[in-house]
Amino acid sequence: MVVAHLGAISFSSSCIPTSVSCPRLRHSSMNKNKPLIVAAMSDDPIREWILSEGKATQIRGISPIGGGCINRATRYDTDAGSFFVKTNRSIGPSMFEGESLGLNAMYQTGSIRVPKPYKVGSLPTGGSYIIMEFIEFGASRGNQSALGRKLAEMHKAAKSEKGFGFHVENTIGSTPQINTWTADWIEFYAEHRLGYQLKLAREQYGDSTIYERGQRLAKNLGPLFRNVVIEPCLLHGDLWSGNITYDKNGEPVILDPACYYGHNEAEFGMSWCAGFGGDFYKAYFQVMPEQPGFEQRRDLYMLYHYLNHYNLFGSGYRSSAMSIIDDYLRLLNV
Repeated sequence: MVVAHLGAISFSSSCIPTSVSCPRLRHSSMNKNKPLIVAAMSDDPIREWILSEGKATQIRGISPIGGGCINRATRYDTDAGSFFVKTNRSIGPSMFEGESLGLNAMYQTGSIRVPKPYKVGSLPTGGSYIIMEFIEFGASRGNQSALGRKLAEMHKAAKSEKGFGFHVENTIGSTPQINTWTADWIEFYAEHRLGYQLKLAREQYGDSTIYERGQRLAKNLGPLFRNVVIEPCLLHGDLWSGNITYDKNGEPVILDPACYYGHNEAEFGMSWCAGFGGDFYKAYFQVMPEQPGFEQRRDLYMLYHYLNHYNLFGSGYRSSAMSIIDDYLRLLNV
């Protein structure tokens, strides 16, 4: 999924090229001086919402601000301010509904800044849309300490009494993410994260080797969590550099989530592509203290995302996933 606002464009893992390196951001060729004027369309639900519940009386123009591989991103300028809109011409509203629920859950914590979602709906010609707050971006890189602290504040503030999972199934890139409520974290992660990706690898590539070894690991995760207190914290779920930016005041903003309630350490699963530094972790652990075995579990949480990249983009990511699995099998002696 693509998230784009003026000043910065970010692409979720669905737009990562087939390589093991971190993806580079692609900036749109938006011409700010030549906005496209919106035509009067009685069957345009985006326009209708902006001119009613959005409290605008005039849409002055629209500007495309993204070049993502799943969604189209657009800025709507009005006399009531600007709105950010994503559309997809082939996928129904369920994907955006999951994104909206995640954004709203994070927004309600009052911790780290996220764009507020306003409306999700179907397009009359097929497909769907989401309207959300337009955020004016500043620098793409900013205060790592503030990012770590505010992310930890979100994890600390939002817990679920239902266990691990989320209210709806959503997506990680374009891959379905299963969020069935589960009381036990190890069971949830083994089945709905690692297990689901391993099954996809077997189905797509006939990769019985990674499936069998990965399943052996998934069934023996217990020793990695000794003496660890695991609470179901609200996670962004896809936190890499393309989904992290800063507003014009320098405050961190996180975008394009794949939210669920899980072990807080799982939030760092995309750390190989997020650029988290020492200041980030120091500030984070001041709010959410580091637990025993954190360093030993890091690769376990990266494995989910390497498997997802393997399933989305092919064999370029297989060796990284396989290496992590084999290292853990040796460590656990299973």
